[in-house]
Amino acid sequence: MRIISGGLQHETNTFAVSKTSVDDFVRDSHFGIGYGTPEDICRRFEGTNTIHGGYLRGARELELELLPVLNLRAYPSGMVLRECFEALVGELLNRIESALPADGVLLDLHGAMVTEDFEDAEAEIVRRVRGIVGTDVPIVVTLDLHANISPDLVEFADAIIGFDTYPHVDMGDRGYEAVALMSRILRTEVRPVMALRQLPLLTLPPMQCTLREPMQSFIADLHELESEEGILTATVAMGFPFADIECMGVSVIVVADRDQELAEAMVDQLSQRLWSLREKLQPQLVSIEHAMEVSQQTDGLVIFADGSDNPGGGAPCDGTVALQALIEAKHVGAVVATLWDPEAVELAWEAGVGVELQLPLGAKVDDQHGDTLEVTAKVLRLSDGEFVFGGAMAQGLSDSLGNTALLEIDGVRVVVTSLRRQCIDRNMLRTVGVELDSISLLVLKSAVHFRADFGEFADEILDADTPGIHRPDFSCFEYKNSRSHSCYPLVSFNQLDI
Repeated sequence: MRIISGGLQHETNTFAVSKTSVDDFVRDSHFGIGYGTPEDICRRFEGTNTIHGGYLRGARELELELLPVLNLRAYPSGMVLRECFEALVGELLNRIESALPADGVLLDLHGAMVTEDFEDAEAEIVRRVRGIVGTDVPIVVTLDLHANISPDLVEFADAIIGFDTYPHVDMGDRGYEAVALMSRILRTEVRPVMALRQLPLLTLPPMQCTLREPMQSFIADLHELESEEGILTATVAMGFPFADIECMGVSVIVVADRDQELAEAMVDQLSQRLWSLREKLQPQLVSIEHAMEVSQQTDGLVIFADGSDNPGGGAPCDGTVALQALIEAKHVGAVVATLWDPEAVELAWEAGVGVELQLPLGAKVDDQHGDTLEVTAKVLRLSDGEFVFGGAMAQGLSDSLGNTALLEIDGVRVVVTSLRRQCIDRNMLRTVGVELDSISLLVLKSAVHFRADFGEFADEILDADTPGIHRPDFSCFEYKNSRSHSCYPLVSFNQLDI
């Protein structure tokens, strides 16, 4: 059996000022302007905890022929430009068409891509792929837990499998599951039917974490349901709340074997269970001043999760609010990671290790994440920023921070990078020689993903009360195009029903 796989992934923050171009996909995908060959894709993802890593493992173990034709991603940012979407989807379609005939298609998508023309870009991608392969070739789609799912996507796909974890440590397993389900479909062992429920519920990243309650218990319930006879897979998509689109919010999908009534009954059961948890899914935020007090009273590591400036959700990663407070307090032992400022990195490299220099630092993208700081900094270390993920999330995948500098300002260390990256792995700090045992208070530009590799070493983790376009606070955003006006918590749950 011959299976084609392809992927385009982007999580679009419609409140971000920077639009997303082809150059962003080329830079962040590590394949260059030629977009990579099937052999390049196999080399990059073989043995990694990623969706395509799971595809490759599943195909090998189940003795299927897999041809990965394209797999591109851009780091989360603003709206995807029209010409970017058309160019990359056009390339994907051309490569799929050239690879036909095929028995099935696997699509590695995100679920929260928004373009200038399409609020649900993934539905449009699958629609176009369906137009090429026809109705008889099954299409199985894998999605991020933060997908905003529309009925159109369900209509065009045969089955949808979303991540079960946040941090996303199960990407390889979900890729493998997609291949295994495709194998069963092609052998006519099963015929998937799907049921979708869009809940009148919006949630924010901190409490979407499946390492915390109530999501930890809810995912256990989901896994129990998946074990029932006739159920092929189930997905809860907590949604990406920083996309002002109609289908933004929480969705539940159940895929059953041939039995639509069973799928509908089970999706209602999961939806009711999740709806009952709505009040527990709202985060509690604390200030950097409070975090400093906690750090002074704690012998171990305190992490301040600065999710408002999380580049993994489209924020610029150059916010200075927490950094400024740390510097003013001369909070020795604090580290901020990572701060994106290519200009500052270049100045540090020109100065060299051991040199003290004055430079403007941070807050250069917009006016929503603090002010640019005029600082006197000592260059402690320089690095090319190359690393391999060692933690559970994306384990084995290589990436880069670009040229990187470790600066010290009044006892506060800052990891400054020339590429915009969410700090989710200890190996990112190690590029400039920083180990956790040297840190008392760690400010991470991350909402949840850091917990996969940092969490077990922290005595306390605090969700940050800082400004930004990824701030976990609905009151800070003006929604115009979403169904938010009819969703909890923006509407009292007493006025809502499912």
